[in-house]
Amino acid sequence: MKIDVLTLFPEMFEGVFGSSILKRAREKEAVTYNVVNFREYADNKHKTVDDYPYGGGAGMVLKPQPIFDAVEALSQHTSAKPRVILLCPQGERHSQKKAEQLSEEEHLIFICGHYEGYDERIRDIVTDEISIGDFILTGGELGAMVVIDSVVRLLPEVLGKQESHIQDSFSTGLLEHPHYTRPADFRGLKVPDVLISGNHKLVDEWRIKESLRRTWERRPDLFDHIELEPLHQKWLEEIKKESR
Repeated sequence: MKIDVLTLFPEMFEGVFGSSILKRAREKEAVTYNVVNFREYADNKHKTVDDYPYGGGAGMVLKPQPIFDAVEALSQHTSAKPRVILLCPQGERHSQKKAEQLSEEEHLIFICGHYEGYDERIRDIVTDEISIGDFILTGGELGAMVVIDSVVRLLPEVLGKQESHIQDSFSTGLLEHPHYTRPADFRGLKVPDVLISGNHKLVDEWRIKESLRRTWERRPDLFDHIELEPLHQKWLEEIKKESR
């Protein structure tokens, strides 16, 4: 996968792309990162990328020309048509499902805006508008980092175990079950007996039930979007009764 990032602050990505899973993905050649200061594409003498909004108002607006030229130039380097992603508070709320969808692509271009907003015409070359939540950031850089991390970790061979991301929260539609490690007794806080019983069938059942329980207690709205197996639905009803 090739990932291009258009930003006015490329230095923000140095530590992120050079650390942890994102670094490992690059070392395994699962992904290449290319961070571009789109000011380089400005066609005016002073390399300005923003201007005052028509009709008046506070703040500055990103001009279309530098973004259009940058996206067109980057699109020429790969045969696959890129997905062009605009980080925007008006966009679709990012989700695990969206991350899985984007992980199937060969080329992603992220546009990180700043200032008051974008010239509306920039949306003509955008395929996806994504928001990471109902709040405002100073720019799209942090949002792009979040989306990129969620996508790259899904690429084949990036995580230590191929099944790791399958069990993540939201991958199944539910929140993930609790995890424990050694020691079995820490300051009187004990690991559930079932996890050290050696009975894999019971362990699997416990994990599913705890996933259902945690989702019901913390994010019951998620059940509106998933269809449970009959047995899991039965367990959920039992959990509901226990919580009353």
